[in-house]
Amino acid sequence: MYRFRRQQTLASSALVEGIGYWSGQKVRVECRPAPPDSGVVFVRSDLPEQPRVPAVIDYRIDAARRTVLQNGAARVEMVEHLLAALAGLQIDNCEVWIDHSELPGCDGSAKPFVDAFDAAGIVAQSATRTARFVTKPLRLCREGSWIEALPSADGRTTLHYVLDYGIGGPIGRQELEVVLKPQRFRQGLAPSRTFLLAAEAEALRAQGLAGCTTTRDLLVFDQRGPIDNSLRFPDECVRHKLLDLVGDLALAGADLIGKFRAYRSGHKLNAELVRQLAAEVETVCDVRHAA
Repeated sequence: MYRFRRQQTLASSALVEGIGYWSGQKVRVECRPAPPDSGVVFVRSDLPEQPRVPAVIDYRIDAARRTVLQNGAARVEMVEHLLAALAGLQIDNCEVWIDHSELPGCDGSAKPFVDAFDAAGIVAQSATRTARFVTKPLRLCREGSWIEALPSADGRTTLHYVLDYGIGGPIGRQELEVVLKPQRFRQGLAPSRTFLLAAEAEALRAQGLAGCTTTRDLLVFDQRGPIDNSLRFPDECVRHKLLDLVGDLALAGADLIGKFRAYRSGHKLNAELVRQLAAEVETVCDVRHAA
C-alpha cells in the first residue's frame, strides 16, 4: 500500500563544479532550497534576466545521448544525473542555478550531486507530495528496444532493466531490478558511471565532441574491459541505465507509482513513456495531509 509522504527540499545550498562533457567548459551549479509545490527549476544565471527552465517533460527536446530541457532561448543539457540524484533522494523542490548551458559531467555518475545534497541536508516541508499511479499497462517499442509501465500491486516504484550488448563483448548482458528508495539509490545506483564502447568514444571525438573527457572520467570499454579504469560494481553498466531511468522518470514532476521494465531503452524512449503517462495515469494528492 502506497503511503503519501511530505515534500522535501534542501536545508541549505549545495555546490557542484566541474567540466561539461560535451562543451569542455567549466561550470558552476548551485542547488538552492525552494518552497513547497515549486518543483525543480533550472535558472540560467549567465543569461540576461536569468531565465528559468522547469524540469518537466513539456520542456524536454530531443538530443543525442543526453537529456536536454529548453524554455524559449534558454536551455540546459546533461541534466539526467542531477535529476536522478534529486529524485532518488526524494528532493522535490529545488532551484538549480547554473552559469552555463551544460551541467558538469564530474565522474559520470550522480554521486557528486548526492554527496553535495547529503552535506547540505534534506528537510521535510508542509505540503504532501503528489503521486501518479499507473493504472493500466503501457508499452512502447522502437528499433529493438522497449519500455513498459505496469500497475504496482504493492504501491512501490520498481525499476527493472535489461542491458544487452551481445555475447562475447566486454559488457555483455546485464539485468537488475530495484525498488526505488533513497538509501538503495544512494548506495546502489548513484555511484554508477556513464559508459560507452571505445569505437563510440572515437566517433564522438571525430565530431569534435567530448574533447576534454578522458578514459579516467567515465567508463570506456575495449575488448578487455574498461580502459584506464576499474568497475565500481560488476554490473555497473546496467546500474547506470537504471540511474538514467530515474532521472528521466523525474520529468513527470510527481512520484510515479508502478513497475517500470525496460530492454535496451534510452533517454528518448524513456521520455516518450513519461510523456504518455503524464496524459494517462491517475494523479492523486492526499488532501488529508495537505498544508
